[in-house]
Amino acid sequence: MNLDTSPRGGQDVAQTISGSSQAPRMLLVWDAPNLDMGLGAILGGRPTAAHRPRFDALGRWLLGRTAELSSQNPGRDIEAEATVFTNIAQGSAEVVRPWVEALRNVGFAVFAKPKVGEDSDVDPDMLDHIALRRHTVGLAGLVVASADGQAFREELESVAADGVPVTVIGFREHASWAQLSEALEFIDLEDIAGVFREPLPRISLDTLPDEGAWLAPFRPLSALLSGRHP
Repeated sequence: MNLDTSPRGGQDVAQTISGSSQAPRMLLVWDAPNLDMGLGAILGGRPTAAHRPRFDALGRWLLGRTAELSSQNPGRDIEAEATVFTNIAQGSAEVVRPWVEALRNVGFAVFAKPKVGEDSDVDPDMLDHIALRRHTVGLAGLVVASADGQAFREELESVAADGVPVTVIGFREHASWAQLSEALEFIDLEDIAGVFREPLPRISLDTLPDEGAWLAPFRPLSALLSGRHP
């Protein structure tokens, strides 16, 4: 990631994270485990640097959306806030630490939770964070980056019913629930300018070229033998 690593105003960031700032939020919640899984499915493996999301570009996009919303509501102080929610597997802290620090230097808060079992998912923490902002300072807008309709759809449509603009960003291959919802806006992550350095190698059955296309396997055929016993 090409990330700006210059220090930020500590007091302003602390107010944003603690909730002591009373400005309503243009809130971005990023579901890292879900988005990582979706990206891996598109790429057929771990992303290279060219295919990792650039959070500086995402942050600028969020600030632009916040400015647009503020212009539609003159005299209303609206604050952009972005948080990445992630799990930390045992033994991976040293590998993940540079990524977490880079996110924080860009201006993103990070909620990190140890991955110790099935009950360690960050879904409840993301929903709690949305509810906290919704019922305290208030939401001027909500953006959720996830394809997990089972976890988010009901809550997001409830927020939208209050008249709050709600956007889901993710990959169109995995978020049909958001694309079909009349209450939610869907934006494909690749359509946000600068988020990826290079186009994703996306070939689906819905977008086949006239000459046809090869669809590579997600794993080698030999993997079928990995679970067999002698």
